[in-house]
Amino acid sequence: MAKIFCVANQKGGVGKTTTTVNLAAGLAKVGQRVLMVDLDPQGNATMGSGVDKRTLTHTVYDVLLESASVAQARVTSQKLIDGGCSYDVLGANRELAGAEVELVDVERRERRLREAINAVDTEYDFVLIDCPPSLSMLTLNGLCCAHGVIVPMQCEYFALEGLTDLVNTIKQVHANLNRDLELIGLLRVMFDPRITLQQQVSDQLKSHFGNKVFDTVIPRNVRLAEAPSYGLPGVVFDPSSKGAQAFVTFAQEMVDRLHQGLAA
Repeated sequence: MAKIFCVANQKGGVGKTTTTVNLAAGLAKVGQRVLMVDLDPQGNATMGSGVDKRTLTHTVYDVLLESASVAQARVTSQKLIDGGCSYDVLGANRELAGAEVELVDVERRERRLREAINAVDTEYDFVLIDCPPSLSMLTLNGLCCAHGVIVPMQCEYFALEGLTDLVNTIKQVHANLNRDLELIGLLRVMFDPRITLQQQVSDQLKSHFGNKVFDTVIPRNVRLAEAPSYGLPGVVFDPSSKGAQAFVTFAQEMVDRLHQGLAA
């Protein structure tokens, strides 16, 4: 049975999509079966996984509206197979923006994704969901089917304020819609140890959240930033880069935490 994790942060531009696709590739590299779900209408995680969102026959939009199953809509990029980090992609494109309106009056609207993934969850070890940077019906679908939330964040002052809002959202969803949902951990991304403020914020996070802060730190790395323009995760684009190696280390940390019990 798959462990399902949302990669979420209500603040934009913090590396959610970069984290999702590289963690998916990293997990695949260490031998895990992975499904990556793109819940952002921009479709960046889809394109960054080597899948052309414009050519998809079915997307997560069709899954949410129950006109296609996950098995029918998922694809695997040849680029990922060639790169040795193959995972399945439930892609998204601009059609998904219309799902917000179309789901307003339907039954079980916040549980559509959960029910769809339940049909295939024995086929995967991990399901990773890339959420849009807002608390929308799409994000709610992700949170309602997840066992936990992974929060990528930069070690900056405003990131701490946004984190408080997100933690409150997780508590509300846990109390009202999904009793399995918990904060799995905080991932420090785009980290530059030469900047004193970043080191101070990092220390504050560890002091306040303890083992909820992942040991792995993702450094600021130009190769990770270049990879999406080639339609690849950084782990495949340049496996020797510091950023790629950090994500493979993070993937192994996730596997180890899963075996030890994530809430420990």
